[in-house]
Amino acid sequence: MSDVCIVGIGIHPFGRTEGRSGRDQGVFAVRQALADAGVGWDKVQFGYGGSSSAGNADLIVNELGLTGIPIINVSNGCATGGSALGSAYSAIASGEFDLGLAVGFDKHPRGAFNAKPAEYGLPEWYGETGLMLTTQFFATKIQRYMALYGISRRTLGLVAEKALYNGTRCDHAWRRSELDLDTILAAPMVNDPLNKYMFCSPAEGGVALILATEKKARELGKPAIRLKASVMRTRPPGSFEVFAPSIRLPRGESPTHLASRAAFERAGIGPADIAVAQLQDTESGAEIMHMAENGFCADGDQEAWLAEGRTRVGGQLPVNTDGGCLACGEPIGASGLRQVFENVVQLRGTGGARQVPGQPKTAYTHVYGAPGVSAVTIMER
Repeated sequence: MSDVCIVGIGIHPFGRTEGRSGRDQGVFAVRQALADAGVGWDKVQFGYGGSSSAGNADLIVNELGLTGIPIINVSNGCATGGSALGSAYSAIASGEFDLGLAVGFDKHPRGAFNAKPAEYGLPEWYGETGLMLTTQFFATKIQRYMALYGISRRTLGLVAEKALYNGTRCDHAWRRSELDLDTILAAPMVNDPLNKYMFCSPAEGGVALILATEKKARELGKPAIRLKASVMRTRPPGSFEVFAPSIRLPRGESPTHLASRAAFERAGIGPADIAVAQLQDTESGAEIMHMAENGFCADGDQEAWLAEGRTRVGGQLPVNTDGGCLACGEPIGASGLRQVFENVVQLRGTGGARQVPGQPKTAYTHVYGAPGVSAVTIMER
């Protein structure tokens, strides 16, 4: 298989942009990525893309040009962007194409996501009793985790504090105001133990990545950011995931365990080799649990990691250097690709005030979506 390189990146700032559709934001990101790669739209051979609330991704050809290329629409919950990238990665690695696109965008209405039980194979009563409410599920899951592994509510607050701090140093982030830990911990409760500053919000934004073979990257004269692994997995037996109507005992692994292990095996490295990571942080508890599920620490060790600042920029393993979902919000189609965009910025050394020191050579992303899908990428320069 050919090495796959990321040769162009583009992003439309996340948050709220009145008067600009989600697709417009995706087109903006594609044009930015094309300019970054130094290629025209007519040179792109294929695309994979996703959107949940802003129309099919293939409609970007209306603005970019009717070149006849195949563009496949991807839908995989919050892991849509990671799944689109994985598909584009395989298309390049197989040797069928040498230049392609992964794109994601969205424009969600204000308020919480309104998931429908029938779309997940669940009866209507499941929603009528409040079990379809994702804030409630995430709160229940982290409550159990805190009780099992001694994680304090202060640690949940430290995750949010770090995210908002990093967001102030990132020009594509939505929330760009720092908050101190006491203010975060005193905020109104949403679902115990998670309050308003510990959750991300549905948002708007678009991200595009131009992928190429290593040979094509050299022809373009672009620095090689190699995509060493791009893996997606669904939930195995016993996994406790969003919209799961019960929890099986003994517990099974999660889709994140499966995807992470497969990605490290494909890349030929381990968690200790990663210099910077972007992990799904739908809420503060998710980042904490995903640190362990992705192999970066043992369950319960997050208490010390956060207290000692090991996941801050400049720490042992910087996590969510652009503020993650907590600072950027979550437009479903774009969120997983935002993580990859941020890692390319870090590997290029162009992160400015949020740049990880020491010229990082490896980077990791993890995105998670309902009803239990995870996508992982590993990159190196």
